[in-house]
Amino acid sequence: MASTSDIRNGLCIRYNHDIFKIIEFLHVKPGKGPAFVRTKMKSVTNGKVIDNTFSAGHKIEEVRVETHKFQYLYNDGDTFHFMNTADYSQIELQKAALDNPDLMKEGEVVTVLINTEDNSPLSVDLPASVVLEVISTEPGIKGNTATNATKPATVETGATVMVPLFINEGDKIKVETAKGSYKERIKE
Repeated sequence: MASTSDIRNGLCIRYNHDIFKIIEFLHVKPGKGPAFVRTKMKSVTNGKVIDNTFSAGHKIEEVRVETHKFQYLYNDGDTFHFMNTADYSQIELQKAALDNPDLMKEGEVVTVLINTEDNSPLSVDLPASVVLEVISTEPGIKGNTATNATKPATVETGATVMVPLFINEGDKIKVETAKGSYKERIKE
């Protein structure tokens, strides 16, 4: 059993007969009253995100997990296929278990959290950022970059990312996977 002082991003816990992954947390010590921990948790079984508040010192049941490197192979509808880079075994995960599946391109190496109790995959962690090619967007106009104006661009994986006006088709951009937002243009 762990307590609220052990809460950190990425921790998997058992709560309400389900397994949740901590996405965000905040320890709060108000001027009056006891301390508490405000959390945002994502269910690894159905993908729902809930907010929950634990009182300080509350006991939580931690789920022991291992991380393994897997290569994303392909998807067929809502089922995504991955291959273990160590032993070449393959697993399938549903779209709900993935944080930003639209930003994964085939061949990408990701980290998969696996429950040690029953060897079932829980969630997939993408790299912090990925480089993708813009396949369609409105043409950029020189001189329109004085403001922080953005336009939608479709990247090679099919995702739509808001980019600055100077980005054109064929440009490679770095996208932050946690938020799905544009970071920078990549020069080659």
